[in-house]
Amino acid sequence: MSTQPAVAGTASEKTPAKLVFAAPRRGKPPRHLADLTSAERREVVAELGEKPFRADQLSRHYFARLVDDPAKMTDLPAVVRERLVAELLPTLLTPVREMDCDDGTTLKTVWKAFDGVLFESVLMRYPDRATMCVSSQAGCGMNCPFCATGQAGLTRNLSTAEIVEQVTAGARALARGRIPGGPGRVSNIVFMGMGEPLANYKAVMGAVRRITDPAPAGLGISQRAVTVSTVGLVPAIEKLTAEGMSVRLAVSLHAPDDELRDELVPVNNRWKVAEVLDAAWAYADRSGRRVSIEYALIKDVNDQAWRADLLGRLLRGNLVHVNLIPLNPTPGSKWTASRPQDEREFVRRLEAHGIPVTVRDTRGREIDGACGQLAASTKD
Repeated sequence: MSTQPAVAGTASEKTPAKLVFAAPRRGKPPRHLADLTSAERREVVAELGEKPFRADQLSRHYFARLVDDPAKMTDLPAVVRERLVAELLPTLLTPVREMDCDDGTTLKTVWKAFDGVLFESVLMRYPDRATMCVSSQAGCGMNCPFCATGQAGLTRNLSTAEIVEQVTAGARALARGRIPGGPGRVSNIVFMGMGEPLANYKAVMGAVRRITDPAPAGLGISQRAVTVSTVGLVPAIEKLTAEGMSVRLAVSLHAPDDELRDELVPVNNRWKVAEVLDAAWAYADRSGRRVSIEYALIKDVNDQAWRADLLGRLLRGNLVHVNLIPLNPTPGSKWTASRPQDEREFVRRLEAHGIPVTVRDTRGREIDGACGQLAASTKD
């Protein structure tokens, strides 16, 4: 591709952006039921001097019945209930702002954690499903310049329970009919909120297991309905492959060539496009799940027809699907979404290479709840 024009301001002309893989040291959230496996819950309850089966009762209320009022846990004696709730169901998250759009079927919540840290989750209800977009970190250390979260920097990792609590809150809202359409349930989970999920690997894997373990151990959502996104942390993708899970892997690629991706996704300075895709194909081989390639279309930056052809050649013959995302506006950004005709041509070129492609619905844009817009603001 040496005959193609260079893109001004690529990383080859500047010092690579700083990436933050380790979260700053802060106080830990209090221990919560959702941090623990079923066996660990029983051990903790026994250490508190109660019969281990009480852990199963508490778990059934939290995961299966979605109870958040201890007074409704009537199968637990009052004294036992008070003690177990204090030890295993502390308040982790407080909603400080809610915004909705799409006639109330898209709901964004700004959460405040025990230490005042803010982060966001988005619940999106469709006619055939309800999807929770959850955050895995407060902020993000990957420094992608077109993403509001990345520009905010990383504050800290979220705990397993802080991640799960976002899902249970959405599940309660649906079950209690708060979202238009009548009572419902969360059917899909996407780790595409704030943060790089694979940079908080242990907590995210714990959350995936709590979300997918059958009740009362967890929420009982199918692993196949869970998507874990990454900008391309190759060692963590390899570690995920070894887990033997059936969650979907989504790779935020955004450019098929290293020159441009070095700028758009600074982690590319460490793991190049070929390495990231090799790791993704290994995951597809092991899991049997097709990999989602996430590609934000940016006007005159990565939406050229030749880049579509290059992307098609890189992907063809593999178990893959491309999600094209019209760039969502963020404050102060110099970039904007592609022209409609350029978007259509990009789609046409990919399909000509036999690549399945979808242009993603930009739900939540009006409330800064779409991809790349989450910044945990409490301002009006």
